[in-house]
Amino acid sequence: MRRGASRARLRFVLDPGVTPALRDGLAGLWADVVNAGGAVGFLPPVKPADVESALRQHLVGMAEGTTRLLVGLPERGGTGRPVATAFLKLNTHPLMGHWVWLTTVMVAPRLQGAGAGRELLAAAASAAQRVAPGATGIRLTCRGGMGLEGFYAACGYREVGRVPDAIHVGDGEYRDDITMWLPLGPRPGGRPPKETAGAVASGR
Repeated sequence: MRRGASRARLRFVLDPGVTPALRDGLAGLWADVVNAGGAVGFLPPVKPADVESALRQHLVGMAEGTTRLLVGLPERGGTGRPVATAFLKLNTHPLMGHWVWLTTVMVAPRLQGAGAGRELLAAAASAAQRVAPGATGIRLTCRGGMGLEGFYAACGYREVGRVPDAIHVGDGEYRDDITMWLPLGPRPGGRPPKETAGAVASGR
């Protein structure tokens, strides 16, 4: 745990009503995470207005029923502004409907290192089984060179693919695009997975 960080305790809401306040909160959180060095699709510095286009794509998916939003709020106190988010995308490919994408996984910078990330991923796994009953796994991608794959591995994910130098972060610098996978249950047809997800303990 980062020195000085207190343990996070969040409450999670799946499919909250999209209000102007929530939309502003999501854009603000996204900008805060990017400006703190987070790898969520942009390079710093950014303002909330800079992420609006990407946020709008998520909101369109929500309106169409292909994307579900999970938000984390402070368990006690706070203003109601989200401090953690993840988007679950249902797979529309006719041969891949048995797993879901997890994208734009974010935790407010002040809560990083306090267990909020583990809480978020545990809540996302639970939400995935609610929005896609029978789903056998969650797939996500992350930027290499930042240690993110180690964090996801500690939460039960395993690396299943890597595209070298797929992400350009400026000044001739490139990072790998890493694919991670979290098994949620038996494989289709009843075959058990080779690995099962480990328990995710919040606050560690």
